[in-house]
Amino acid sequence: QVQLVESGGGLVQAGGSLRLSCAASGRFYSINTMGWYRQAPGKQRELVAFITNGGATNYRDSVKGRFTISRDNAKNTVSLQMNSLKPEDTAAYYCNANYQTSYAGVRQISWGQGTQVTVSS
Repeated sequence: QVQLVESGGGLVQAGGSLRLSCAASGRFYSINTMGWYRQAPGKQRELVAFITNGGATNYRDSVKGRFTISRDNAKNTVSLQMNSLKPEDTAAYYCNANYQTSYAGVRQISWGQGTQVTVSS
């Protein structure tokens, strides 16, 4: 019941910045956690960062100090500000949401279609 749409990807030179956004829509009671994953060609998908309903955040070590995740609960959006980008950040970035359709409902997962981030040397 939750659809996620990412935007903001593109081509940037090393050291540059990009801001990714993800908008959630559909029918749900609560989105508990939202996060960003990324996957480079031929590699496994990996968690980049996540943020809870209450605003607690967590980042993978390689992006700490460079990336900032935030969310707007009123707008049902999550963003990822990426600064000091490196070529190794090149990947398709996917928005993820864990949500419920009722208070006692089973937690479900939704994924966005992905947005490409390419960082040139």
